[in-house]
Amino acid sequence: MQAQLLEFLGNHWILFMALGVILGLLTYNLIVGDKGSVDPMGATALINQKNAAIIDVRPAADFAKGHIINAVNIPMNGFKNQTAALGKYKDKPIIVNCRSGSQSQAACHVLRKAGFPEVYNLKGGVMAWENANLPLTRKKR
Repeated sequence: MQAQLLEFLGNHWILFMALGVILGLLTYNLIVGDKGSVDPMGATALINQKNAAIIDVRPAADFAKGHIINAVNIPMNGFKNQTAALGKYKDKPIIVNCRSGSQSQAACHVLRKAGFPEVYNLKGGVMAWENANLPLTRKKR
């Protein structure tokens, strides 16, 4: 039995290495991954209690179809060049959102590197916001 297991491991070592990497990444994500993220209810608390700014990194066309009230649209394709324009929000929490939460995570990283002290990614993005039955608007700010 043990010899068969060793032979199987020897024949499929790449698969076992991939399994080890995936397990390591999942463990890392469970331990560290959600720091700096908020769910829609946490975001509304930050907006209502701390006057958090909302930055939407979706393309302008998606933003125009519906966005969180008072959100500022800075599309991801030029985001790194626009961080200076966000300087007026440095003294308050910033919530960054996109459609599902993945692009906004990258934008959060850029803002943290630029010295913004309190940056949060909206977990699940606008899709999670809508699923929580929270309002979107089409009005420009």
